[in-house]
Amino acid sequence: MSHIDDYDRKIVQMLEQDGRRSFNEIAKKLRLSESAIRKRVVALQEKGIIKRFTIQVDPSKLDVNSVSIIGIDVEPTKLLEVAQKLCELVEIRSVATSTGDHMIMTEIWTKDGKELTKVLSEKIGAIEGIKKICPAIILEKFKE
Repeated sequence: MSHIDDYDRKIVQMLEQDGRRSFNEIAKKLRLSESAIRKRVVALQEKGIIKRFTIQVDPSKLDVNSVSIIGIDVEPTKLLEVAQKLCELVEIRSVATSTGDHMIMTEIWTKDGKELTKVLSEKIGAIEGIKKICPAIILEKFKE
């Protein structure tokens, strides 16, 4: 397990809140040098704690009006193969294997319900090994 200290935790927390925050700003808040922050961020990346820097978007501003969580049941021998095929679909934002009610959980963004139906029937439903598709439309997210 990678050892991190309180400074590393605070750096990660600040970058989670705003990935564009400058090393200078972080340094001032933590009362460290900019070079110390830079070295710590590089070390956090090398340890795999920081996997990448990205943005968070509001789907409704991108003409996405249907955000859904889809539970998918598959033939056990096809689990990894199906998961990989789901990763190739551009509408699917995340794919995870899981325990519980469904073997695979996905998050799908589509323009509307009609497009969601098309993705479910023509793209996901066409993947060999899928036994059951259980969609749940997200009405409102309170925390991400």
